[in-house]
Amino acid sequence: MTESTNINRKIKFASAIVTDRVYPGRDEGDRSSARDMSWIAHALVQQVRSTLQGDIDRVGDKVGDHAHDTLAVDLLIVFVSASLSLDAPAIVTQLRAELKPKVLLGCSAEGVITNEQEIEDQPSVAIIAARLPGTTIKPFSLNNTMDDWERSLSSDAAFCEMVGAPVGTTPPKLFILLADPFSTPIEPILESFNNNFPGVPLVGGLASGANFAGASALLMNDTVQHFGAVGLALSGAIDVDVIVSQGCRPIGHPYKITRANENMIFGLNGGAPVKLIQAMLSELPRQDQALLRNGLYIGHAIRTPSTDIEDDVLGRGDFLIRGVLDSDATTGAIVVGDRLNDGEMVQFHLRDADTAEEDLALMLAPQALYEPPAGALLFSCNGRGTRLYDHANGDIAIIQHALGQPHRPIELAGFFCAGEIGPIGGRNFLHGHTASLVLFRAAQSATQNPFDSRDQQGADPA
Repeated sequence: MTESTNINRKIKFASAIVTDRVYPGRDEGDRSSARDMSWIAHALVQQVRSTLQGDIDRVGDKVGDHAHDTLAVDLLIVFVSASLSLDAPAIVTQLRAELKPKVLLGCSAEGVITNEQEIEDQPSVAIIAARLPGTTIKPFSLNNTMDDWERSLSSDAAFCEMVGAPVGTTPPKLFILLADPFSTPIEPILESFNNNFPGVPLVGGLASGANFAGASALLMNDTVQHFGAVGLALSGAIDVDVIVSQGCRPIGHPYKITRANENMIFGLNGGAPVKLIQAMLSELPRQDQALLRNGLYIGHAIRTPSTDIEDDVLGRGDFLIRGVLDSDATTGAIVVGDRLNDGEMVQFHLRDADTAEEDLALMLAPQALYEPPAGALLFSCNGRGTRLYDHANGDIAIIQHALGQPHRPIELAGFFCAGEIGPIGGRNFLHGHTASLVLFRAAQSATQNPFDSRDQQGADPA
């Protein structure tokens, strides 16, 4: 049996499971009229690439019985491990044939994530299917040359049209973007989203696992492209919560930049940064000093504390975290991974596995006030997983503990990214070492802003 046939058989098995669970408890005649939002995730894992065949046939016929347009899921998101990227066209073809999704979106990745497992070292496919009544899904593909990028990004109207949200229409609830890291000018694209859709969260990540341009696979409906980006806009009867955990905690206290040039800081509170850092580190507990082996990080304050609110201080989630890259002993300046300006506030941060666990758990804690989400997507740095934790399934275990119910995990899919996208302080950024999580629920209010009462990105004080 050929590998392509084996992949198709494996997918057929997963499709049968997804079809049954997206329409739980309904017979064939009832499924087409299902009204509730429903998500279901599933993973296909190959222990050995040559043994793709398996236990598919016994349930495959069930899919065939139900494979008609009235049963098509609204949205199917697919993450394929990089070792299977050449098989992406066959995977897409089979999934579309079995599940008939109205929209399919996905990409290749170094590792994939599903409900209770982070799969880092095996050929695998993670899929999540959703039925989204009352929700509008507008997919888009950005597959431009550099000249096209410049033209598209220079015109607000052209950009809005390109991403499925023309000028004059109601802004979406959420954008999802999956991009090739080699060919996509991601920072200008994020700036265009921020300028044209202020307050609308954008989540996603850069495809990972490819070692050269053209090796990434970006999936959009029946197309597999290798450059640019793919994405979609969600609007209508859907509520989203976005949680961005950068895995750091602040140390010391905030400083005001008194002299900076591009990504070099020459003055903090009027003093040389190197001297201030040395004084701060000497006062840290030994366990914190030991964490410096993981590097020192600097947080650029995205939110300005309110002068009208007593004890309104900067805390976790108020900072965009970047690395401290170098220092100059002569001038006392430091080089950081961001462009900063005089007058902005910064604070130094530390990162390790314990801090990453603590940060994610704290960001998730307010979710206990709400019903469990119907589904979720996780975009995690490829430097997390077992590269960060001393055990497998580090992030997903925390998420399921916080959000799932006994014997009923939330339905989730995701992948390990070469850069994660998510909002901090109401603006969308490209991150590193971060877990960007979006939770989906049926809409409770047609006017609720995703950054309103459930915004998990700045509530916890330092």
